[in-house]
Amino acid sequence: MSADQTPTTQPASSQMWGGRFARGPAAIMEKINVSIGFDKRLADQDIAGSKAHAAMLAAQGIITADDALAIRDGLDRVKQEIDAGTFQFKTELEDIHMNVEARLTELVGDPAKRLHTARSRNDQVATDFRLWVRDAADRMDAGLTALQAALITLAEAHTDTVMPGFTHLQAAQPVTFGHHLLAYVEMFGRDRGRFRDARARMNECPLGSAALAGTPFPIDRHATAAALGFDRPTANSLDAVSDRDFALEYLAAAAICATHLSRFAEEIVLWCSDQFRFIRLSDAFTTGSSIMPQKKNPDAAELVRAKSGRVIGALSGLLVVMKGLPLAYSKDMQEDKEPVFETDDTLALCVAAMEGMVRDMTPNPASMRAAAERGFLTATDLADWLVRVLKMPFRDAHHVTGRAVKAAEERGTGLSDLPLDVLQAIEPRITADIFGVLTVESSVASRLSFGGTAPERVRGAVQAAKERFL
Repeated sequence: MSADQTPTTQPASSQMWGGRFARGPAAIMEKINVSIGFDKRLADQDIAGSKAHAAMLAAQGIITADDALAIRDGLDRVKQEIDAGTFQFKTELEDIHMNVEARLTELVGDPAKRLHTARSRNDQVATDFRLWVRDAADRMDAGLTALQAALITLAEAHTDTVMPGFTHLQAAQPVTFGHHLLAYVEMFGRDRGRFRDARARMNECPLGSAALAGTPFPIDRHATAAALGFDRPTANSLDAVSDRDFALEYLAAAAICATHLSRFAEEIVLWCSDQFRFIRLSDAFTTGSSIMPQKKNPDAAELVRAKSGRVIGALSGLLVVMKGLPLAYSKDMQEDKEPVFETDDTLALCVAAMEGMVRDMTPNPASMRAAAERGFLTATDLADWLVRVLKMPFRDAHHVTGRAVKAAEERGTGLSDLPLDVLQAIEPRITADIFGVLTVESSVASRLSFGGTAPERVRGAVQAAKERFL
C-alpha cells in the first residue's frame, strides 16, 4: 500500500484520505485495489510498529506523552479485538494499516490522527512485512529442527541396517539406512542456514524512511529499530521502501527446502511400493483406493512432492513482479504478500507432514538387505581389492571386475557365489581372501572415510548431528 495510492472517494469511512479526489472509484477499482483480505495477517506487526513509532515520536517531542499513551492503550484494545475475533475488517478501508488506524481513531480520537506523523504507508508496510517474514523464518527453523530430530532418531536406530545405494535409480553400492537418512539431515540443515542467513539480512528497520525521501521531523530511527528487535535502521530511504529482497530470499530458501522435501517424498513413495518394500507407513499417513481394496497409497508423501511446485512458483512469481520496477514504491508490490503467506502455510504443512511420516515409518531391514544382495553391489569392492592387494591399476581392475560380473550373470549367481577357479580364470592372482570383501556387510564396514557409510562412521555422524543441529 502506498500513501500515493489514494482511492477516488471521500465517504465518512475514508476521510483520512484528504480532499484530493472528488469522485468515487469504480467498483472494479475497489476490488483490484483492496488488500485487507490477505494483509490482515500483518495485524500484530502493524500494531507493534505503530506502538514503537508513537513511543519514539513522544520521546522526540513530536507528539505529547499523553497522546502516545492514548495511542498505546488504544492499539492494545485494537489487538484485543483482533485476537478475540470481534474486530470488523472493512474492505472500504483497503488494508490493515487503515483498518487499524480507523478503529484507533474511533477509540481515542485526535491522538490517533497524530500517529501517522513522520511515516508513510510505504515504510509502514515495509516494516510490517519484514517483521512478519522474520517471524516466518524463525518458525521454519523450528519446524525443520523437529524434522531433523525425527530423522536423527530413526538413523540412530538403523546405523547397521544395510540397503542398496542408488545412482541413476540403479542399485550401485551397499549403504546403511541410517547413512541415507542423515543425508537429508544435512540438506535440511543447509535449509535452516539459508533461512537464518535471510533473516540476518532482512533485520534492518525501514520505519522512518517515509514515502521515499525520509522526513523533516527529528525522529530517532535507531530507537524504533531497537524497539522492534532490528539490528539497525536501513541506510537508504529509497531502498528501504522499495526493497523486497527479504521476501525473495525467504522464498528462495523455501523453494530449495521444498525441493529437498520433494526428493525425500519421492523416495518414500518408492520405498512404500511393493517393488521395494523398504518401509511401511501406517493408516495415519496413507489412504485407500475407491476401487482396489488392496491398495494403501502414500498420499501424504505424494502431496508433499506436489506442493513443492507451489513454493517454486511463488518465487518465480515475485521475481517477475519485481524485475521491472523503478525506484521507489509501486503498487505492484502489493502482490508481494500473498505468495509469501501461501508459501509459509504450504511449507509449514509439508515440513510437519514429513516429520510425521518419519516418526510413523516402520523400516523393513530384511527387504532392504535382500535388495542389496541383488545387482552385484560389491563389484567396486572387488575392484578395490585388486588395486589394494594385487597393486593393479584401477582401470585394469575395473576391466577384470566387469568380466567377473559377466561370469556371475551367466551363472545366475552373485559375485560372492562365484567359484574361486572361475575368478582365477579371469585373474590368476586372485586368492580366497577375495570372499572376505564381497559381502554387503563387509562392503559397508570398509567405507570408513569421513562422511562414509560404515556403521562406525554413521554412529559418529549421528552424535555429531545431534550436537550441530539439535
